[in-house]
Amino acid sequence: MLLVFLFVGNAKAQDSTGAINTDDIEFTDIEPVKADSQVTSASAVSKDTATIRASNTGNVIKKEADSRSLWTTFILGFLGGLAALFMPCIFPMLPLTVSYFTKSASSKSGAITKAAVYGISIILIYVLLGLIVTIVFGADALNDLSTNGIFNIVFFLMLVAFAASFLGAFELTLPSSWVNKADSNSDKKGFAGIFFMAATLALVSFSCTGPIIGYLLVEAATKGALLGPAIGMFGFALALAIPFTLFAMFPSLMQGLPKSGGWLNSVKVVLGFLELALSLKFLSNVDLAYHWEWFDREIFLSLWIVIFALMGLYLLGKLTFSNDSPIQFLSVPRLFLAIIVLSFTMYMVPGLWGAPLASISAFLPPQQTQDFDLYTASLSQGKGFSGTVESAHPIKYVDKFKAPLGLTAFFDYEEGIAYARKVNKPVMIDFTGHACVNCRKMEAAVWPDQVVRNHIINDYVLIQLYVDDKTDLAQNEQFVSKSGKSIKTIGNKWSDFQASRFNANSQPFYVLLGHDEKPLVEPIGADYDKVSYAKYLESGLKAFKGIK
Repeated sequence: MLLVFLFVGNAKAQDSTGAINTDDIEFTDIEPVKADSQVTSASAVSKDTATIRASNTGNVIKKEADSRSLWTTFILGFLGGLAALFMPCIFPMLPLTVSYFTKSASSKSGAITKAAVYGISIILIYVLLGLIVTIVFGADALNDLSTNGIFNIVFFLMLVAFAASFLGAFELTLPSSWVNKADSNSDKKGFAGIFFMAATLALVSFSCTGPIIGYLLVEAATKGALLGPAIGMFGFALALAIPFTLFAMFPSLMQGLPKSGGWLNSVKVVLGFLELALSLKFLSNVDLAYHWEWFDREIFLSLWIVIFALMGLYLLGKLTFSNDSPIQFLSVPRLFLAIIVLSFTMYMVPGLWGAPLASISAFLPPQQTQDFDLYTASLSQGKGFSGTVESAHPIKYVDKFKAPLGLTAFFDYEEGIAYARKVNKPVMIDFTGHACVNCRKMEAAVWPDQVVRNHIINDYVLIQLYVDDKTDLAQNEQFVSKSGKSIKTIGNKWSDFQASRFNANSQPFYVLLGHDEKPLVEPIGADYDKVSYAKYLESGLKAFKGIK
């Protein structure tokens, strides 16, 4: 049975409203201004050189992020294909199909050729499906899906329906005319007939593969990579195609396969629980982007704890569903799997009191959405900026955003730069997003490190810019960017700023700036090595102070 876990200042600095002293601060436009006398030699690089360096770095990080995203999508697709292989609609077809190839071919090489064509046909069919998704939505739409309210609600409801199907509430089926048409064409001779055999398998098995394919396409689409859906379907189809070709080459290996039985439905049910749990991430994305503030970390964790506890009870045979066969005894693999699931359930329980749960933090709502959080309180101990700052004016957007780990942050670029000049500190820009899983992982696994956190608190002015926030800008702040985009929301503004200034659109994206608003060192993306990330912050500080 296959189970896939996808986890992968001082006290005066800030009052309860997040207010700090902004007296005597002059706000400027986003465009770079002339460096003042505080700028060190390290930040005296020419404007053109700094722009080219940031631009080139943005390109590199964007390509690296896209590459990681596509590899992740491929791996998820491959794992999904392996899971689908053990579905009741596909697993029994494996020996029947291989037997057909070996008996209808005049030689072993002929059987292998037919099986290979069959496997290639499966890959073509599913990759074509992924390409259709890309063509229908388009590249720009795919980038907007991750926090689009309507799409995320639809995705959430769709995945809940898929989960219900796996749990036995109903069966997803395609029109019988499609299946009959493909089946009739499979009688053709040659490779065309084999292709339609593969098409028939894809249509007949839709009740089992549909929920997995649906989740993969949704996940791939919301990552924003243009080829994401096609890459995901390639991984999925490859995992399905390999066994048919492999067993046609070595038929004796089929003797080692387990016999069909009730365990196949158990695989469906387990995947149903997983799909139900993962669907909550899409609901969380909408809640964060639109500031509904009712689906916080405690609620998310409570639902996950209940879902995985029920999965563990199911594996122990304490719950049964309509399509389940009676369990005469508990097998050892099923027991071990139940132990893993129930242990994971227990692991999540301390999260209700604020435990960071670093291994799954990327999937959870941000730590700062939690109401009862003992962990952050133990970190911050009432500390904000280390300097003495009298409270005066509230930080812009402080009513909508909250910095993680009890840190003090600005959420407006001009305001943060002005304050940094006043206190003579460099700026750390964190381009982040509500739906950014890597951002949550950095905040939960790297930023709490004592060295890293001390640098952020004492040595930098932190500016967090949310590129996917849906809050409307004031009417007088809305504009049309140089690229022709209509800037109407906070997310639009900072997304366009990141793209136009640094030629990057991936998050997280960290930029260390001097008072001349030029990068002190090359910007970086996610870096889960605490020592490496601390050295990056130290390098920016040395550049600001002119230390070689």
